[in-house]
Amino acid sequence: MARAVLETERLTLSEWDDAAFADFARLTNTPAVMRWLGPVMDEAGLVRMRTRLDGFAAQFGHTFWACRRRDDGGHLSGEVLGMVGLKRGDAEEAEVAGMLEIGWRLREDAWGHGYAGEAARACLAYGFASFEDDKIVALTVDQNVASWRLMERLGMIRRPEWDHHDPRYSDELNPTIVYAISRESFS
Repeated sequence: MARAVLETERLTLSEWDDAAFADFARLTNTPAVMRWLGPVMDEAGLVRMRTRLDGFAAQFGHTFWACRRRDDGGHLSGEVLGMVGLKRGDAEEAEVAGMLEIGWRLREDAWGHGYAGEAARACLAYGFASFEDDKIVALTVDQNVASWRLMERLGMIRRPEWDHHDPRYSDELNPTIVYAISRESFS
């Protein structure tokens, strides 16, 4: 059974296990969810993603964790809503490489319920309490209005000087735009 990492009033963020990742892939690897994240992934892409998530956890002690609703039958038995968490920026040529990065991806029927914001606030608190980083960044594309509006509701500030072209993504998904929040602003 996967270990719970963080809990909020309605959510549990936990390590990945095979069942949670299978649910995550089934529920979020859809055209609507992937609209601003890249194309729907084939099986090889999903394997690479799981390997990256597990690698971040092994190397840094944090990753984008499985996000479950707590009221679905217990603290780790709830339905997988998606993922929310922290990783280290891995766009090699970007200013944000190595910075603590927050991110989220929720299934479509979980949008608009405040889950991403609730989990993200818990992750920001955890990040600033657990690591010495002075800031946490978040990445998106300009067209993903819902994502950058959430960043703004979290108190994050647009940092255009850190925007970058990420060669892992198509021209439609570039440039990557960056928001950040400082430890001082968060507290």
